[in-house]
Amino acid sequence: MTTKLIDHSVPLIRAVVIHPDLGDRTARPAEERLEEAAGLARALDLDVRAEEVVRLRKTAPATLFGAGKVEELAALIRAAEAEAAVVDYDLTPVQQRNLEKEWECKVIDRTGLILEIFGRRARTKEGRLQVELARLDYERSRLVRTWTHLERQRGGTGSTGGPGETQIELDRRLIADRIVRLKGELEEVRRTRGLHRKQRKKAPFPAVALVGYTNAGKSTLFNRLTGSEVLAKDLLFATLDTTQRTIRLPQGRPAIIADTVGFISDLPHELVESFRATLEEVGEADLILHVRDIASADSAAQAKDVEAVLKQIEQPANPDGSVKPRRILEVWNKTDMLDPEAREAVEGQAARSNNAAVAVSAWTGEGIETLRQAIADLIDDDPETELVLEPSQGNALAWLYEHGRVTARDTDADGRTYLTVRLDAQAMGRFERQFGPN
Repeated sequence: MTTKLIDHSVPLIRAVVIHPDLGDRTARPAEERLEEAAGLARALDLDVRAEEVVRLRKTAPATLFGAGKVEELAALIRAAEAEAAVVDYDLTPVQQRNLEKEWECKVIDRTGLILEIFGRRARTKEGRLQVELARLDYERSRLVRTWTHLERQRGGTGSTGGPGETQIELDRRLIADRIVRLKGELEEVRRTRGLHRKQRKKAPFPAVALVGYTNAGKSTLFNRLTGSEVLAKDLLFATLDTTQRTIRLPQGRPAIIADTVGFISDLPHELVESFRATLEEVGEADLILHVRDIASADSAAQAKDVEAVLKQIEQPANPDGSVKPRRILEVWNKTDMLDPEAREAVEGQAARSNNAAVAVSAWTGEGIETLRQAIADLIDDDPETELVLEPSQGNALAWLYEHGRVTARDTDADGRTYLTVRLDAQAMGRFERQFGPN
């Protein structure tokens, strides 16, 4: 096995990152998986002193690695003076406990690492509730008899005393009670979100959701489209909390766009379940923008990981019970990081995709207007209506630009305005009630 030592002088918690390569576990190269795991560790402010890919023919139930490999990694951890070992794998509670004993340091598995990052980054009350629920689901499985305090008994109640309950049983009961309370609070969040969505549909503005692999540039694109200042850094999971803004599309149509949490390969089930209320925004969206880092060599594999998570998100049903079709537009971001030849090839492929993909650079703004037009084309499925407005109906004209899409306009010598407008049935009804003949 090959070791990559890194020299750091920042006084952070020293860590070693280990990726177990099981061969058939994923089609992505082990080195790229290792690099991603190291990026997650740095996102948690760990001082990564060494990175290691360990080839495994089979896993050991007690320690994941064989005895010889455990000793070899222990020597690496000591040489790096590491205080923590990050194992890019979902360890069982027993494996985690045994490795901590053998290596004499804190051991963090992939799920624990991602949960810790989410716990630090969540800012809203909803985000903190979702992360805490995911963490409790994870920790409930970690309550093995690792420490002696879990074996102590509390005294019984009543006159007969009794054996009482062990600390581990008490901890499990407290966690179970807290999980029930959190699920109740999140159900209320879900209900409130549902009410907000109903109110938005009365507008009615189409909803667009940004999804993509973490660090694909969603927040940068969101800022570029909306003029907002959402935190956007070259960092895994830089933003977690969903942000919504109104954007103007060509011909003046407004739409609501939502920036959602980034996805990642092997996203912990606990997080997918806990973020159900947030991910419903994706399921209810009229259009999903799948943002891809097209400059990454791992772009195709990352896209498959995102698609796998999307399949777990429930799609709403139409009134007749059929499933609402999901419309997805791929946004091939970071074209500014490609060499000229590769960039020309990507832009040509996007242009030939029949509105299935758009090549952009959210950083420089190139391709953004093409993206706006593509969004408008995909959500603009309302019927066209021809209207004639008198010169005195300026307020009606302004209303049409605010709530519909004016696709053609002409004015005659008498000042009448002839319009071709796209309005959905609900908006047309409101227009006729407000501006129709008395």
